Amino acid sequence: MRLSGAFSRKATALAAVLAFATLSGCVDPTMTAGSASNAALPKPGDNVYVASMDAGIQIPALPVDEIPETHRRQVVDYETDQPPGTIIINPKTKLLYYVIGKNRAIRYGIAVGRSGFEWSGEAVVAEKKEWPTWIPPKEMIARKPELAKFDEVGQPGGPTNPLGARAIYLTSGGRDYGYRIHGTPEWKSIGKNASSGCIRMINQDVIDLYGRLTGGEKVIVLTASGEMPTGLYIPPTIAPKKAEPEVPASAIPTLAVLPPPAIVTGTPTVTPAAASTTTTAPATTTTAPAVAPAVTDEGKCKVALVNGVCPPDQVMN
Repeated sequence: MRLSGAFSRKATALAAVLAFATLSGCVDPTMTAGSASNAALPKPGDNVYVASMDAGIQIPALPVDEIPETHRRQVVDYETDQPPGTIIINPKTKLLYYVIGKNRAIRYGIAVGRSGFEWSGEAVVAEKKEWPTWIPPKEMIARKPELAKFDEVGQPGGPTNPLGARAIYLTSGGRDYGYRIHGTPEWKSIGKNASSGCIRMINQDVIDLYGRLTGGEKVIVLTASGEMPTGLYIPPTIAPKKAEPEVPASAIPTLAVLPPPAIVTGTPTVTPAAASTTTTAPATTTTAPAVAPAVTDEGKCKVALVNGVCPPDQVMN
């Protein structure tokens, strides 16, 4: 049976409305034009850290119970006046927020720069790369000379590459300061101050964030205390510690070793030669003069007695 033209047009319009309603029911209402894809949002209780293959590289599953609940990927209420697609990084709480709607965001756990490497300000997503090659900065090579082997060609992308599965390159004012949002094989560093200024993410998380970006998104890095930045702050370059110069062995003088002194015990023995040279002074004898007995008889004294005694030289013989 053929339908009339008017009825056919109404049926077609109704089918279009039903199709739109059905389609709209499959798309999360918080997803906006600022999102690069219709990637599913994580639901409470979902394990998003399962094993997978990506570009032929195995990404291992992670023990979810070892990742703090606060640092697992999840949709949260987040009060902000920033438009969808904005990335807000809070170094104080070690969390990254990707705004998906009014006061709604996907929250990811991150690791940030360690002491002396913290930066803050605004940047933009300038470039994205899958399984990127890592070329260490010259400042890092100066601090870790063992990385010099990657100075020219870099370390190819892979499971041990420090940049992990994805790298999101940031610029500020059109200048590349070397900061990245990237994955990491060191997932246990999440929630810590561990990097040289880059923002680390679990590989599964950085793949998810990477898929939502188109390029040009605004990135806001809060201050170390979690406040909105008032400008761009880039920390001064930390010079590597100078190694102490090695002194060649030939330059060190050799000290002479003297024999220990002889230890003398008992009574010293005098040799004949020594005895012959010893001179003994002769003894001197002094004879005391005899004292004459006192004379007390005036008849025997030439002069008068003195105190009843005759002076010795006045005694008559």
